[in-house]
Amino acid sequence: MKTVAVIFLASCLPLCAATFNVRDAGATGDGKSFDTAAIQKSLDACRDSGGIVEFPAGDYLSRPLTIYSKTTLLLDDGATLWASTNQADFMKTSGDWLKARSSGEFIPFISGKDLTDVTFTGAGKIDGNGFVWWPEAEKARQIRPGYTLPRPNLISLERCTHLRVENITLENSPKFHLIPGDCDDVVISNVTFIAPEHAANTDAMDPSGHHYLITHCTVDVGDDDVAIKAGKRSTDGTFQSEDFLITDCRFLHGHGMSIGSETAGGVRNVTVRDCTFENTENGIRIKSDTRRGGLVENIVYENIAMTNVNPAITFTTVYQGVSAGDKKQDAGQPGPSGNTNIPMFRDIHIRHLTATCQKSAGVILGLSQSCISNVDFEDVHISAASGFEIHNARGIHFDNSFFHLKIGPTFTGENAEVTGFSMAK
Repeated sequence: MKTVAVIFLASCLPLCAATFNVRDAGATGDGKSFDTAAIQKSLDACRDSGGIVEFPAGDYLSRPLTIYSKTTLLLDDGATLWASTNQADFMKTSGDWLKARSSGEFIPFISGKDLTDVTFTGAGKIDGNGFVWWPEAEKARQIRPGYTLPRPNLISLERCTHLRVENITLENSPKFHLIPGDCDDVVISNVTFIAPEHAANTDAMDPSGHHYLITHCTVDVGDDDVAIKAGKRSTDGTFQSEDFLITDCRFLHGHGMSIGSETAGGVRNVTVRDCTFENTENGIRIKSDTRRGGLVENIVYENIAMTNVNPAITFTTVYQGVSAGDKKQDAGQPGPSGNTNIPMFRDIHIRHLTATCQKSAGVILGLSQSCISNVDFEDVHISAASGFEIHNARGIHFDNSFFHLKIGPTFTGENAEVTGFSMAK
């Protein structure tokens, strides 16, 4: 098995960087008056030479903001940066926000593109005031399961290098909380992500790019806790997302540690280690479908403890946009004839995992023309109401692994090559 090599570079922020206190620029910090102009003025002061934008204790209400290279956004203990509750403040073009066709019609609360050496830190919080967005999103989801009503993200950073997000709390985003898209050399450390359990599509982190360390984070949200993305197909055979290390994280409510569903650009060399899951709707999950395709390979999960999850493991190439075991899938249905967007999952290693599951232990759902292959389970112990469902899979091997079930056989399915356990039809 190929070793995952993750390299992280030291921050290049000058030790003598100037500090710009938003209060000095005119921010009131009273939580009632908009402080947008004062905050953006402080950020603009860093545009040429960099600097530190400091928020002393207080409540800072703002419309969308833009950050620049070599900038540290420092939220002191007791400081909260609040997003405006007026949806119109986030629209690129004025109009009815409920008629937006995509999230691209909205401005993120904090955004930046093509930057280097950006840091978000401090003991404070960034709050998206998502309560003004979630009710309509939930209505839309109830009408059309799996649908994501367009809304702005909390922090969106594109094509950035040397990005640090550490020690702060990100909470109550209208939609996704932190989106580092196509970024390189990223450390997300000791960050707390919070949103209500049923707040629609409130992913904590949707990263893509190269050389990530996500460590010592606490995540309690309404959708994916982490979802590694790779939605852009390359023309030179490179992988859009590779070399990820996720370690020592605690996942509470949410849809677990995911890869996908956007996998067209390829994902490889991911290690998830020493993490706990409590009451998550999924545990570890890789998801894609024949609209997306792409290769996912060399994935390692080790030293994982799960309590009250549903299910522990989901690897599916026929994802239908719903969670909790992807119940609405037709596992036996092949992809469209002649379709080149066929997902492929291979070389997945699961070691030292324990789990208690509300319902099933897990699912492995491949396609007849693209079997999920080479999945090793070592020292895996799962207690569940029912067993594993496996379709269209090759080289599924169990070693020193045990399943404690209330009903039914350990495995069901078809066109599956399983060793280490007998396979029931």
